[in-house]
Amino acid sequence: MQDGLIIQDLGLTRYADCLAYQEELCAQRQADVIADTVLLTEHEPVITLGVRMADNKILAMPEDLHRQGIEVCRVGRGGAATAHNPGQIVMYPILKLSRLKMGLSDYVHTLGQIGIEVLRHFDIGADWRKQTPGLWVNGRKIGSVGVQVRKGVTLHGIAVNICNDLSIFDAIVPCGLEGVQITSVLKELGRAPSMQDIKSCLTELCMHYLTRSEGLSDE
Repeated sequence: MQDGLIIQDLGLTRYADCLAYQEELCAQRQADVIADTVLLTEHEPVITLGVRMADNKILAMPEDLHRQGIEVCRVGRGGAATAHNPGQIVMYPILKLSRLKMGLSDYVHTLGQIGIEVLRHFDIGADWRKQTPGLWVNGRKIGSVGVQVRKGVTLHGIAVNICNDLSIFDAIVPCGLEGVQITSVLKELGRAPSMQDIKSCLTELCMHYLTRSEGLSDE
């Protein structure tokens, strides 16, 4: 079962549960038990720490985070500390890169392009910064990318702020970048599309970019 692309809408999830599910699907994809799969979700409040431990800077005390209902999880993706909460769309592709004929750099660029295009669809002009992987709007960060590859299969992915409570980012130095401003579609426009509209747009973009071997070559 190696062809096609499956899109799963998980709704609101606890981060640790979703990570365990990703890892389960990754093992199945490595064994060619399932086709390439993309998970769409929102997370309950959580701060995640990447593999570059020196860049994982938490500003809040653990007891304060606990009082606010914010979990802290260490994960194997690239990048440093970031945060997730309801109103932020998160996309986790579980893909075999060899099928797409992509290297890691091309894949990360493709995720960035998907993020740019979903924001453009809803009237936000964002750009991609290679040195600080993520999506930026006039110098403010609106989306983050962090990935891991295990035996040729991807984990983790991209998160874009739609209408979430941005105060969660006050508890960290986002992605290890001092002084960075975080923004969202709601903050930029004063309005935000429904999460279902965001998911529908992402589904179309995934079907375009993640079901063919050309990647970004024809853009």
